[in-house]
Amino acid sequence: MKLASLPSLRPSLPLRDRIGDWIFPPRGPEAGPVTLGQRRVYILPTRGGITYGVTLLLMLVGSINYNLSLGFILTFLLGGMGVVAMLHTWRNLAHVALRPGKGLPVFAGEHAGFPIAIRNPGGLARISIAIRLDGQAPLYFDIAPDLECIVPATMPAAKRGLMSPGRFRIFTTYPLGLFYAWANVDLDLSCVVYPRPEPGNVPLPPAQAASGEGGATGTGEDDFAGLRTYHPGDSPRRIAWKAAARSDTFLTKQFSGSAAAELWLDFGDIPDALGLEAKLSRLARWVLESETGGLRFGLRLPGLELEPSAGAAHRDRCLQALALFQPVRK
Repeated sequence: MKLASLPSLRPSLPLRDRIGDWIFPPRGPEAGPVTLGQRRVYILPTRGGITYGVTLLLMLVGSINYNLSLGFILTFLLGGMGVVAMLHTWRNLAHVALRPGKGLPVFAGEHAGFPIAIRNPGGLARISIAIRLDGQAPLYFDIAPDLECIVPATMPAAKRGLMSPGRFRIFTTYPLGLFYAWANVDLDLSCVVYPRPEPGNVPLPPAQAASGEGGATGTGEDDFAGLRTYHPGDSPRRIAWKAAARSDTFLTKQFSGSAAAELWLDFGDIPDALGLEAKLSRLARWVLESETGGLRFGLRLPGLELEPSAGAAHRDRCLQALALFQPVRK
């Protein structure tokens, strides 16, 4: 008979949390709102709570040995306070509802944001609740009665791709710190991590004519296509002087026509000696510079081609394609 393998214990977490992960292993992400019902909130005494209990036990023994009426009163009074504190600690977390927010894309090396919407359906405020993602410092917050708040949880994004924080813990020790109530939650949170742009000045590849044959001979003069930031060397006749007078920023007019150029950012044009991630980083740099310059550009990856276009939406499509690109294994 083969025994099922136990889930790995994460050494970065406290012993209590590691034992909790072993007893309650992950079950996969939950798409919809998650309500912390009675069966999802667990509670244990903290180190201070254990000390508090031992002290009460010693006070009870002393009161019995010396027949101290006031000792009995004080012991039972403090014991009752501990029981009430345990109830308030559990109630501070029970029936809270969590749902995943939408994470904005980031570049590798930055912090990925995973907003978590938390709603307090009751009529009492929830005080000093904390969320801790794997390996991160706890993030504390309060929730007013019958309101919802957004907790901006973050994690370092080390590499490109689709990043998920995995299962996290929501906990509280309010009001006295004698008890620790917690729940493990695995929301369907994700964030797209773009490749880190290559640093330094990386010249763009030469543009091609719209027909795809030979180099571009001009930018066209038929139709006005918009404005872009002025670059040294632009003709003074193309500077939008009226726009410059309003904003104190030099802008250059762009035109499109039959001789318009197309800029292709091709994965195959970059030397293979750089390696996969370095090639994607260079393409990310080219995408950013092309969009900043107001250029029409297309992107070619193995198995994927994005037609030339311009604007922030096209830039984001190209960066997402770079982030999610997976080479074909031969």
